[in-house]
This record gives sequence, C-alpha cells and structure tokens, in this order.
Amino acid sequence: MNVEVIKNEKNSAEIRVDNLTIAEILRIYLNRNGVQFAAWRREHPSKPLVFKIESSGKIVKKEVSEAVEMIKKDCNKILSLLKK
Repeated sequence: MNVEVIKNEKNSAEIRVDNLTIAEILRIYLNRNGVQFAAWRREHPSKPLVFKIESSGKIVKKEVSEAVEMIKKDCNKILSLLKK
C-alpha cells in the first residue's frame, strides 16, 4: 500500500492512498470519533484516492493515530473470537 502526504497542517490533512478498503475503514472510525470532516474522493478508478481530514480540536495526526489503534483493537477482538 502506498501512502503520500499531500498536505499536513495542525487541523487538516490530505493524503493520497491507493487502497480503497483502508481509506473507507479509516473514514468510518474517524467520523465515529467525532472529527469535523473525513472523506475521500477519486478522480478515476485507475488513480489513487485523496483522503481529506479536518479536525476542530485535536491535531489530525493524533486523530488518525487514535483511529488506527481502535481499528487494531477491533481486529484483535475478531481474531480472538475466531480462535475459539
């Protein structure tokens, strides 16, 4: 998976991602955590998508880090259930 940071400011970021599944899961978790705006767009299916995140309170990098940790935790829960 390729990730390229296009814009990185305190309260907003734009990231180019080539994996739609990862972008959609991250969007859902970010919106669930209450970021001001989290969405992605793609000009064409053959091109990578651009993911835009805006936060009114926390630093965007921290918001993304927290969302990724929540995703990991949920994945581990699923794995532990499957091992039983």
